[in-house]
Amino acid sequence: MTESMFLTDLTARQLLAGYEKGDFSPVDAVRAALERIEAVEPLVNAFVRVDAEEALAAAEAAAGRWHRKEPQGRLDGVPVSVKDIFLQRGGPTLRGSRTVDPAGPWPDDAPAVARLREHGAVLIGKTTTPEFGWKGVTDSPLNGITRNPYDLSRTAGGSSGGSAAAVALGAGPLSIGTDGGGSVRIPASFCGIFGLKPTYGRIPLFPSSPFGTLAHAGPMARDAADAALLLDVISGADWRDWSQLAPAPGVTATLSEGVAGLRIAYSPSFGGQVAVRPSVAAAVRRGVGRLAELGAYIEETDPDISDPVEAFHTLWFSGAARVTQPLGEEQRELLDPGLREVVAEGERASALDYLAAVDARMELGRRLGRFHETYDLLVTPTLPIAAFEAGVEVPKGSGYRRWTGWTPFTYPFNLTQQPAATVPCGVDEDGLPIGLQLIGARHADALVMRAAHALYESGATSLPAPTGA
Repeated sequence: MTESMFLTDLTARQLLAGYEKGDFSPVDAVRAALERIEAVEPLVNAFVRVDAEEALAAAEAAAGRWHRKEPQGRLDGVPVSVKDIFLQRGGPTLRGSRTVDPAGPWPDDAPAVARLREHGAVLIGKTTTPEFGWKGVTDSPLNGITRNPYDLSRTAGGSSGGSAAAVALGAGPLSIGTDGGGSVRIPASFCGIFGLKPTYGRIPLFPSSPFGTLAHAGPMARDAADAALLLDVISGADWRDWSQLAPAPGVTATLSEGVAGLRIAYSPSFGGQVAVRPSVAAAVRRGVGRLAELGAYIEETDPDISDPVEAFHTLWFSGAARVTQPLGEEQRELLDPGLREVVAEGERASALDYLAAVDARMELGRRLGRFHETYDLLVTPTLPIAAFEAGVEVPKGSGYRRWTGWTPFTYPFNLTQQPAATVPCGVDEDGLPIGLQLIGARHADALVMRAAHALYESGATSLPAPTGA
């Protein structure tokens, strides 16, 4: 194993420990990540732009600080990628669309990107997204198809598919994504990594999302401990987001408190409402068994939830209509055809339709709030299937109308704004990763992270290395 290969296998925490001991430097780690990107990018298409020269300059500066024993913040010298939905000053944020003018200007960092800079992270590149992040797979007219690291014929998921593929392949141990209906959790599950949608408002956003308060930012990493570190960094306050929550205690401090004594509800299929592939169901059940072995009280039960897809569609499609509202007819012809379809649906929704969807959302939130009066956490499959063929919105022959047809476990918790994480819990008969989803009550981010970390520490999340790239 070469040193470069060794470095791309390390977590952010291991990199920081190595910097402190002088075993290697940020320059070594960033150069290794860039070499990894160069090797795998032609196969998976995870990056929109790679800032090699800028990244190496930042790594040199970080190496100097570590040499002087004066590290800057909590991620000094760690290579991090950023989904191309977040603003990053000095370069275009095209959001997967041919309708965005790359000329800019681009003077601003999004809040999470600003916090990364403050903590010394090395920004190595922007990752792929479907156009405006509208669907649960990652392909766009601008950037093409992002493929799964475990099988290049399969999708990486979306809409943070580039970030998930990058982390899975060692192209930097950390990335930040967005999640409006599962867009962190879906690709993290398909690519075998950890992803968290924190409570809405914990990570401030600017500009605000056209999809409103469905859209969260979230950390993506190789394990829960790295994600906790990243979450604590990017949760810093930013006055540009009027809807941000008050600063909360960091989740890193309580990460190792375990699950002993926690009351955990396990819902295999939302009371039979969801058809779950047997290999997925078996892997998730084994993960739940491990939580029981670790001391949690498990009860197989279902939340009081009926499929809220119509309410979600009204809110989501209205957001799509809003984001494309300024475009002229010629520009609209450049859009992803599927996006044009949902925009048309969103444009037909009335204000009363929208408010009725808000009412349904609030009722769902009330029911889940009552559920969590009894249960600390809820466990479900992250998705009922593993990754399917790349380049399509829904699996061929599935009969699903839109991507929400195969994501019934993810988007409800965007409606309710609850924290939800996915952890890998095995592979299916084709060697494709399977995810287990942990959901907490609003503001219970630390509890979700504790349970996820306990699964990692127990070895329940171990997967074979990606074989596709």
